[in-house]
Amino acid sequence: MATDARDDILTVTGLSGEFRSASGQRTPVLHSVDLAARRGAITAIVGETGSGKTLTALTVIGLTARGFHRTGGRIVYAGTDITDHQEHQLRALRGAEIAMMFQNSRGALNPVFTVGTQLADVCRLHHGMKRKPALAMSEELLARVRVTDPRARLRQYPHELSGGTAQRVQLAMALACRPSLLILDEPTTGLDVTIQADILELIVELTRDAGMSTCMITHDLGVVAEMCDDVVVMNSGRVLEAGACSQVMTAPQHPGTRELLAASRGEVSAP
Repeated sequence: MATDARDDILTVTGLSGEFRSASGQRTPVLHSVDLAARRGAITAIVGETGSGKTLTALTVIGLTARGFHRTGGRIVYAGTDITDHQEHQLRALRGAEIAMMFQNSRGALNPVFTVGTQLADVCRLHHGMKRKPALAMSEELLARVRVTDPRARLRQYPHELSGGTAQRVQLAMALACRPSLLILDEPTTGLDVTIQADILELIVELTRDAGMSTCMITHDLGVVAEMCDDVVVMNSGRVLEAGACSQVMTAPQHPGTRELLAASRGEVSAP
């Protein structure tokens, strides 16, 4: 990968894993995955559905589905090897250091609590705030992610929000922890084109302003070309190619990357 390891906030080396059924059947799904995310940069992890993008990210933060087992590899975050961290150690990292925004934004919010309650709880947990200042911080966070009438939104429930607003609320919750690394799983899925563009512009702005490192999981190569610094291309649980976005998008080296780019442009790739 065309990046100096000294600048990497996250390095994954040789990550492998498999699903094991109750009967003992093993299905390998990750195969020696190598990737890195530079400090202060936006790194895209791209590939078709089932390529292992989200599973790789979930393995990093220890939130994989039951039945998945890591069989090899090393994960280093901010210079610390977290490969064998116990759940309580990973829990301390999640949110405070590494925040992940999930694809189904409304589904990631608790339907029985208001937006204000959920945001304030995050602020209280991570910053030791009382309820009133936590609500004030929640309102500020909603304003920061460009939610209209943030004070009124605090009183709403997730089902009352549009898809775009729910996505912004989830982004506000991630930012409440002031993470160093933000992982976004298909952040614009299901949103109309205008809202997609606004959300992506917001992500770039927040990443630059906060000095965060951002990993964005996506299948949209148009998004990658417009806003990302580096890109990792995955297929069938393997990394095909990784490097600076400008290089990979204009002069891909792997046939699978060329095929993915051709498909995104509606072209027929050359054999």
